[in-house]
Amino acid sequence: MVEAVKEVTKNGKILRETILGGQDGLVNVLGVVLGVAAATTEQRIILISGLAATFAESISMGAVAYTSTKAARDFYQSMVQREEKEIENVPRLEKEEIKAIFYNKGFRGKLLKDSVKKITSEKKVWLETMMAEELRLFPDEYEHPLKSGFIVGGSSVIGSFIPLFPFFVTTGLNAMLTSVLLSALFLFVGGSIKAKLTIGDWKRSGTEMLLIGLTAALVGYVIGTLLGVAP
Repeated sequence: MVEAVKEVTKNGKILRETILGGQDGLVNVLGVVLGVAAATTEQRIILISGLAATFAESISMGAVAYTSTKAARDFYQSMVQREEKEIENVPRLEKEEIKAIFYNKGFRGKLLKDSVKKITSEKKVWLETMMAEELRLFPDEYEHPLKSGFIVGGSSVIGSFIPLFPFFVTTGLNAMLTSVLLSALFLFVGGSIKAKLTIGDWKRSGTEMLLIGLTAALVGYVIGTLLGVAP
């Protein structure tokens, strides 16, 4: 049971990190390129600004993911040490906690007694059960901070190139409209997929992400228009 929960948690974390990086990169660069494109018609400046935003944002996002996951791992390890000491020093109390956990799950009588006995007969299983069932902490969620950094950073790069790509193949208003439409499509699809893989309304989730992206685009365009000359 614990292993199954670990696998679900691991897959969920990868999904969250991919969506986080991709959507953040897309929304950020969409606002930047539209703002710059509204302020100037110089294609070179637009592309340089977009590329600078892409890599600066991706490095920043990757670094934040790395440091936050590392901090969470350190916290997890401190909780492991605490539980190990409690199992060693107050085993009777810890057994009662295991008993309460499974009692609340509907275990009764001999089944409850045998389950508690089996789990507490192996310290590794006992510890893992306490971490997962009592504290709701899973090692796979914190084990690889560097991997988390690469997933978030890499996803951010990919997401960033979605609104930037049209400016490599066309110019002016056509590039801006294509960028907005392409970004809107990916934002809606990304939000919908997130809802489909979790629990939620795919239409609502897709629409929420779409509105966030369009708001960023509007803000960027307005700022660029006020500070420059819209095409």
